[in-house]
Formats: sequence, structure tokens, C-alpha cells
Amino acid sequence: MKKFLSLGFLPASSALALLVLRVWLGLTMVIMHGWPKLTGFSGMAGSFFDPLGIGSRLSLGLSTFAELVCAALVVIGFATRLAALILIVNLGIAFTLVHKLALSGPMSGEVAFVYLAGFVAIFLAGPGLCAVDSK
Repeated sequence: MKKFLSLGFLPASSALALLVLRVWLGLTMVIMHGWPKLTGFSGMAGSFFDPLGIGSRLSLGLSTFAELVCAALVVIGFATRLAALILIVNLGIAFTLVHKLALSGPMSGEVAFVYLAGFVAIFLAGPGLCAVDSK
């Protein structure tokens, strides 16, 4: 019983943990954020938040690239650290400039903050053994 409570029946595998983290965060980012931005690009382009003053269309394009292409690269584990770094910049801008560091309330950046933490972990740890980068 003690072994069961300590979860000793699970193999300790950082490679598996990194794979799960990469796929979970990456696919969620692609499906919930990147794909909707791509398919709704023309409708969003004029009103997308422009925190850097580079224009709504370019801001949306950069955000779409990060959340679709870079997140997909993280999933497969190709150019993982570079892709994670681009996502970190994207999410850092979203959390600080768009959500104003708010973790609650009407303009909460909690989701951006949680994604940011996950992609920082992937950036620091690397893709793990179950990745295209490791081949």
C-alpha cells in the first residue's frame, strides 16, 4: 500500500514528462489560440490589440505565427528551444502589456501566465529524448 501511495508504480521518466508537457501545451495552444487566429484573421486584423505599436495586422500575424507554427514545432520537438523562446516572448507581451500582469478580474492574464510558465520550463529543460531534436 505504501508503494501505491508514493506513486512508485509509475516509472520516473523525465523524457516522458517533457513529451506530455510539450504535446499538451503545444496542441492546446494550436487548437485554442493559433488556429482560431488563422481562420479568423481577416475579421480580427483591424481590431487586434497592438501593444507594441506596430499595427494590429502585424501584431496579429506575429501572434498567429507563434501560437500556430511555433506551438506545432514544440509538439513535434523540432527547433524546440527557439520555438519555445518565441512563445515566451509572445506570452510575455500578452501577460504584461495586454493583461497588465492581472491574474484575476475582467482582463485576467491567468491563462497567458500559465502557458508562459509551461513554455519557460520547456525552454529551460529542452525537448527531452522523445523529440525530433534528439535524433
